[in-house]
Amino acid sequence: MSDWAYAVILGIIEGLTEFIPVSSTGHLLLAKTFMGLPDGFWDTFAVMIQLGAILAVVVLYFTKLWTALIRLPTDPAARRFAISVLIAFAPSVVVGLIAYDVIKQILFESPMVICVSLIVGGVVLLVIDRLAPPAREHDATQLPWLTSLGVGFFQVLAMIPGVSRSGATIVGSMLLGVEKRAAAEFSFFLAIPTMVAAFAKDAWENRGMLDGGHAGVIAVGFVVSFLVAIVVIRAMLAIVTRHGYAVFGWWRIAVGGAGLAALMLR
Repeated sequence: MSDWAYAVILGIIEGLTEFIPVSSTGHLLLAKTFMGLPDGFWDTFAVMIQLGAILAVVVLYFTKLWTALIRLPTDPAARRFAISVLIAFAPSVVVGLIAYDVIKQILFESPMVICVSLIVGGVVLLVIDRLAPPAREHDATQLPWLTSLGVGFFQVLAMIPGVSRSGATIVGSMLLGVEKRAAAEFSFFLAIPTMVAAFAKDAWENRGMLDGGHAGVIAVGFVVSFLVAIVVIRAMLAIVTRHGYAVFGWWRIAVGGAGLAALMLR
């Protein structure tokens, strides 16, 4: 199979899983392992195509985001929204600068850790979907700053592969009294600075391997992840509004269980 085909497959996986609480990183690393792709470029590829999925959020929420941006100097609500997202982003910046390399070296290359994290996270998602406290916050753009900070600390857990950035922030939001759909939307907004920072860091550190051929493969993955994410974000909000997050909990358990079985049979 050619690199272009791998790029399409991984782009589909990224767009499908980035915003639903099932761990896009976990799915990508498991896919890379079972397809026999080498470390190095494909690890960087997995990080860089996430920017395509993030662009889908910007496109779908462009009016809301642009309105908030141009109103920052004059509108207290717009400033509150921007500060809220930055507060939630801050814990990942601090912990990432201190511990990212250690976490990546110890855990990122362990499919077993990913599978176990998927299963445990699935169980947690099923429990929280049923037992979350009553919602107090229904607008993702107007969360109290302490709530945003709490969500940011939950996002730090996503540095463990298989935990899921969106899963950690959604569960954290619901535990802190944010309504299910608003929890998903705040997770989308928080993904923008988080994934842009991850993209920039990885692109700079691995700039030597991004030659012309690699750039084309990354572009394919970027476009595919963007197009798939556009569809998935809309579908996810409809599913969450009507049915909650249970389906994603079962998804995690199924993928994690299948991954463990495959690892034991190798």
